[in-house]
Amino acid sequence: MKIDLTDTTSGKINAALMDARRASGAGAAGMVLTLVIVTDEGSAYDALRAANDASREHPSRTLAVIKRAGRSPRARAEARLDAELLVGSDAGSGETVVLRMHGELAAHAQSVVLPLLLPDAPVVVWWPENAPKDPAKDPLGALAQRRITDAVTAESPVDQLAQRAATYTPGDTDLAWTRITGWRSMLAAALDQRPTDIAGAVVEGESYNPSVELLGLWLHNRLGVPVERVVTGGPGITAVRMRTSDGEIVLFRPDGLMGTLCMPGAPDRIVALKRRETAELIAEELRRLDPDDIYATAVRTPIDRLKQRTAGDADEQAPAASSEAVPAEVAPPARVTAAVPADDGAPAGATAKKAAPRKRSGS
Repeated sequence: MKIDLTDTTSGKINAALMDARRASGAGAAGMVLTLVIVTDEGSAYDALRAANDASREHPSRTLAVIKRAGRSPRARAEARLDAELLVGSDAGSGETVVLRMHGELAAHAQSVVLPLLLPDAPVVVWWPENAPKDPAKDPLGALAQRRITDAVTAESPVDQLAQRAATYTPGDTDLAWTRITGWRSMLAAALDQRPTDIAGAVVEGESYNPSVELLGLWLHNRLGVPVERVVTGGPGITAVRMRTSDGEIVLFRPDGLMGTLCMPGAPDRIVALKRRETAELIAEELRRLDPDDIYATAVRTPIDRLKQRTAGDADEQAPAASSEAVPAEVAPPARVTAAVPADDGAPAGATAKKAAPRKRSGS
């Protein structure tokens, strides 16, 4: 069921939602959270489709906030709220409200959203693009228990990671981190199966890909060893190599679909590492609403701890040459498993050139 409301109010929207639920036989009792999407008209369709798919796992009320401040003084002075309501099969397993705020109302979006939040239910705010510098201090972000950004959509994704580190507040997360869940799980499982001495690691992937940087920082923190960053043509992350006393543990995925895990003394194994769609990433983030301490540790580690070189440079250098990348503050290698405690790092500005727009697919 679809309902259009022009020049309306939050009270009228709530009343229309209640009438629509009665007419369709649906109820609000089954919804577990409110998902607020702050987007523009151009990105709204893809974001709503991803939220719709995610709602089949997490029934929710989705509020899409589209701000239209207007360019002319007259348009900016005119405050008006238009709404589009979707209930039933058109809204997945929940209900969707698209809020288009015109004029001065665009600067006070929180006053419109607050009455529409589900009572006694968690609130998650997601910025598919153009996230604020400090999500927790944003008026809409302040309403939420969880705040989701996406560094890959920024003009300079690696610089965006430094911004996320500088303003991190418990409850913040980024889809660049969610994209490496499969890699982290696979590498942790490999080390749990074969505990060994790790001397160093190499992460290979696209240039200016924030997920590649986060994976390297996570390895550096969890293992306490130097990690090198090798630039390849992608797609996304292409390989992780961990040097051990028995040989290399290698997890590589050259095509973005299937990966291969190679461990000393064991046959190679094919593993699923497909790059995931945005709906799957959002669904994963909605499974937990508590602060992600592991993400906080990784993102707040100075990115300059990773030595970056191109794939050509990597081929020319012998494995022993990687010792040049050891930062002075890194502890010597120790016998570790996947559960090595992390060591928080202070935020630091990362340096990167401006990156070209990248596709929003998994790493």
